[in-house]
Amino acid sequence: MPEKYTTAQVEDALTQLNQNLSDEEQWVIKNEKLCKTFKFKSFIRAFGWMTQMAIWAEKLKHHPEWFNVYNKVDVELTTHDAGGISELDFKLAEKMELFK
Repeated sequence: MPEKYTTAQVEDALTQLNQNLSDEEQWVIKNEKLCKTFKFKSFIRAFGWMTQMAIWAEKLKHHPEWFNVYNKVDVELTTHDAGGISELDFKLAEKMELFK
């Protein structure tokens, strides 16, 4: 079972995840979850990306909380078994960035 990251671990991992992203594209911590809104050119692109991420989530055995309206996908990541953010959340976030 993954362990919950400390505040320092979350801050370090978040800095690393955001290092090549513009201010508008960065991940943030809200309500003790790793969060981001992805914007795509169309609904089909947003849905296609969600389909790809569903496959990765299943491989990692770690599933996102997400919400889709038209070309936007709001993502919230937390590891319920660990009681907060863990390494799994950052691994899935990295995959999401690779395929956006």
